[in-house]
Amino acid sequence: MYESKFLNIYQNLDFSGHICHIVSMTQDYSYKTLKNNIISITAFGVDGMANKDCIIFVHGFKGFKDWGFVPYTAEHLANKGFFVVTFNFSHNGVDDNGEFTEPDKFAENTFSLEIEELDEIISAYKNGFFGVIEDNNIGLLGHSRGGGVSIITASENKNIVGLVTWSSVAKFDRYTERQKSEWREKGIFEVLNSRTKQVMKLNLSLLEDIEENKYGRLNILNAAGKLSKRFLLVHGEQDLTVPIKEAEMIYDGSDNSLTEFIKIPGAGHTFDIKHPFEGSNHKFDKVLKETEEFFTSTFKHSEANSG
Repeated sequence: MYESKFLNIYQNLDFSGHICHIVSMTQDYSYKTLKNNIISITAFGVDGMANKDCIIFVHGFKGFKDWGFVPYTAEHLANKGFFVVTFNFSHNGVDDNGEFTEPDKFAENTFSLEIEELDEIISAYKNGFFGVIEDNNIGLLGHSRGGGVSIITASENKNIVGLVTWSSVAKFDRYTERQKSEWREKGIFEVLNSRTKQVMKLNLSLLEDIEENKYGRLNILNAAGKLSKRFLLVHGEQDLTVPIKEAEMIYDGSDNSLTEFIKIPGAGHTFDIKHPFEGSNHKFDKVLKETEEFFTSTFKHSEANSG
């Protein structure tokens, strides 16, 4: 069940700073999950999508589908011939205008819920939610926490052919024992959104999800070790939010015959891209180029093997 609305084709800047016409068509959808939660989706490159390979972008903690580089990335990949799906997890707390207006949902979110919802988006694509498709390839592109969610999903979901992570976390358990103790006592954990200056709360549901599953399904490193598909790790060398050491841990635990690790010198957690989006830079240009080339190569390799 969904609602959709076509968006206008618009102009954007290419990597050299010149005006170029964006030719991909976009469409908005509203998807109701099995738990009756609503997921807002924007798809790019919907024209002729039946024959296009699909890339699903997975946002991170405090992220959303319209943040900074996400629409720019989706437009770029769509103009290279991919069908690109961007979406908001149902409990990311963000409304359709990109504002954090649903703090209660944000507080109740869990990692397990996000994995379930990503699986549902994959199934929706396969089952024709966006339109009838051929036997197209599907890839995941996850940023930060969304990278961890994508690694786990890709390790479990046979429909995923290739995986790219940007600035991915290597673990979901990012809290000290003292923080956890106070979390249990208060029933909530407070985090500051540096962009909006809002103090946002996390309920015990997230801590319980971590503690119950950190050695099982939510173990990102174990999932990376189980991946039997092509994987590209991209990480900024100056990432202060998720240190590059975590990317090294993921790479070391994965099958290096299938995994490529690219370090971006001088780049931070978002490769120096801000929200609202102010344009690309040479560091992010490289990230996009490597990502595009990886998916192009991976999907062609998959088609050659299936043929």
